[in-house]
Amino acid sequence: MSSTERTPPGHTPEPDRTPPEPGHTPEPGHAQREPQPGAVPEPQDIAAEAAPVHEPPATTGALLLEPGDLDLPDTVHLHEAVQINDDDSDERITAKLRTHGVRIGKGMISPRVFWPALVIILVLVAYAAFWPNSAEATFSSVQGWIVENLGWYYMLIVAAFIAIAATLGFSRLGRIRLGRDDDEPEFGLLSWFSMLFAAGMGIGLVFYGVGEPLTYATVDPKPGWEGSQAEIAGLAMAQTFVHWGIHPWAIYAIIGLSIAYAIHRRGRPVSIRWALEPLFGERVKGWTGDVIDVLAILGTVFGVATSLGLGVQQISAGMLEIGIVDRVDNTTLVVLIIAVTLVAMFSVISGIGAGMKWLSNINLSLAGALLISLLLLGPTLFLFQNLTESLGFYLANFMQMTFDVGAFQRGEGTSWFANWTIFYWGWWISWSPFVGIFIARISRGRTVREFVAGVMLVPTFVGILWFSVLGGSGLFRQFFGAGDLVEDGNLDVDSVLFKILGDLPLGTMFSVVGILLVAIFFITSSDSGSLVVDMLASGGHPNPPTWSRVLWSVIEGLVAIALLLAGGLKSLQAAALATALPFSVILLLMAFATVKALRIDDRVLERAERTARIERLTEHMTAQFAESIGDNQAIETYVDDRIDYRISRTRGAFPVRRATAAQPAKAGKPAKAGKPDRTDRHGKR
Repeated sequence: MSSTERTPPGHTPEPDRTPPEPGHTPEPGHAQREPQPGAVPEPQDIAAEAAPVHEPPATTGALLLEPGDLDLPDTVHLHEAVQINDDDSDERITAKLRTHGVRIGKGMISPRVFWPALVIILVLVAYAAFWPNSAEATFSSVQGWIVENLGWYYMLIVAAFIAIAATLGFSRLGRIRLGRDDDEPEFGLLSWFSMLFAAGMGIGLVFYGVGEPLTYATVDPKPGWEGSQAEIAGLAMAQTFVHWGIHPWAIYAIIGLSIAYAIHRRGRPVSIRWALEPLFGERVKGWTGDVIDVLAILGTVFGVATSLGLGVQQISAGMLEIGIVDRVDNTTLVVLIIAVTLVAMFSVISGIGAGMKWLSNINLSLAGALLISLLLLGPTLFLFQNLTESLGFYLANFMQMTFDVGAFQRGEGTSWFANWTIFYWGWWISWSPFVGIFIARISRGRTVREFVAGVMLVPTFVGILWFSVLGGSGLFRQFFGAGDLVEDGNLDVDSVLFKILGDLPLGTMFSVVGILLVAIFFITSSDSGSLVVDMLASGGHPNPPTWSRVLWSVIEGLVAIALLLAGGLKSLQAAALATALPFSVILLLMAFATVKALRIDDRVLERAERTARIERLTEHMTAQFAESIGDNQAIETYVDDRIDYRISRTRGAFPVRRATAAQPAKAGKPAKAGKPDRTDRHGKR
């Protein structure tokens, strides 16, 4: 069977770099064209660079197969000629995308993804804007149905993601590198951890940092909790760690690993569809892949819009707390969304290097300064004690909280899970395409084991530290301080952070820092979310057009405005849950596809290692034998005097007459040199 017959769907073999034989003339119509300087290659030219070969490439991942292993690919890597490089021009990238089966239309967009996603989103925005009461009722009924009937499903799949990610990290599959076998990590360990921290920090951490643990411990404890005030507070911290720790980051690890394997190991474009290539094969190039990318866009847009809605609520609460505004209504929230969206548009236009990178560095610095200030200027000893004790509650109740669906707490249990745990799982799933693509792009050269450990453990530790300090500050003030955070059985989650910051020395300055922190999170979320959506809508182009990035940034702001007008936080939660439901199925398929791809890859690597060991052993034994021949006279004599068993020395019954010098060979068949003419003195044999 030829190498081309063994090539699996979607696989492009290595090119034939064998030099032509002397005197070889290319066949008519196949003359090689010299590329002109600055010329843009056509898709067929790029594909021609990756022509099939009949020799196995000399890499550890590219091996000839034996009859018993025909289910393995020759190599897990696509040819470098079709892989997108950082120094490629936009035209060359577009040409390479077409070799992957991507359909690029006018304006550098993928029309079969861009237009369906845009139309669906605009229809939903119009519905929420012009019929807000009907939209609010619809969103509430959708949320209620999902929580009542599919709450158990959300809990099980999140637990499954933890199990799958941890298994991949600890198994032998964890040694596989996200890139070529000899690729080094693109970023140093500290820089990589810092970027994971940046991905883990968001508006939600600032919005819920103080309010969530305090809510569980006072006005809205989880149904079924019993015990003293200290036990309830410990369980409140543990439940917060569940919502912001390993559970959401297991979701991100699954989608991030799937995308990183597709783009770094296989060499595919940055798109969700390619993570499902091991399951669907060539079908991901058709309508199946288009549906996957459309769902990813919908989830990302509504996930980002949820964060933006929470952000403007907290910004307005901070402005009210320090006296910038007298009251907060829908008009104030809409004006804030428009203002921050405009700033995000300027960041989009300036590019990643100048805009988003600059804002991200400021954001991390402000978040770190705020955390350290609260730790040092607040009740420091209590905060460290709270961190230690809460970690114990978290570890002790990890499994119970992972699978708790409130089966025996009817009514109030359903409402609590709808507002908290199930909402969080839906929010994380809808947000996962954005975070997954981000952490996949920064993880080239990492092994699967390093990726899983870094993605699941580092942000979890950061989240635990963040909530222990901010949430602990709120608990200390309520239970051992002024006790004024809960009034008449109500807790204002939007403003509670600024009450804590106002208690510190230079409290007004820290409140301003808190407002800036939320605003910059708002901007970077909109900017980076627009970039991810635009890449998906452009077929995986890493440098999508600026006009469409601006468009998606505006659309995210419109969605946030529409959802706020159609019911505020409830509509935001319902939208996140509704968009997460279909994408959760895609996430499950991605998990199975990644396991399948890694198992095949492991078998390819295992064969490469086995072949390399055999070659090293053969070379060693040959060298040892060659060295011992000269030292052993018996072996040397045996080798020199042995019988010649060559097939060419075997004579048949009717020997073939050979050409002689007097009788030249037939035209086109020259006489063989180096063979004696076996004739007698009369010229006869």
